[in-house]
Amino acid sequence: MKMVIAIVQDQDSGILSDKLMEHNFRATKLSTTGGFLRAGNTTFMCGVNDDRVDFLLNLIKDTCGNREQMVAPVTPMGGNADSYVPFPVEVEVGGATVFVLPVEHYNQY
Repeated sequence: MKMVIAIVQDQDSGILSDKLMEHNFRATKLSTTGGFLRAGNTTFMCGVNDDRVDFLLNLIKDTCGNREQMVAPVTPMGGNADSYVPFPVEVEVGGATVFVLPVEHYNQY
């Protein structure tokens, strides 16, 4: 058994949640915040049998695509602000950060 932890953008969380239910994956859903863009994320935690891990990873990959987004740069706090450009910049966002961890023991009460 494995624990799959997937961190996805909030924009993708509804679709991924529907896909997980459609394919009989149980997940715990947590609201989280990313450090780089300080934007809302959703973290899914799924306990998965070893033979279904690859299917789950492909489901996440197919559901959580990358896209371009305009973001306002963070104002520098201290230091040299001479090179600070206060204009929005386009960055690639989306996708998923996924961790697959071995599960040593599992109980359900």
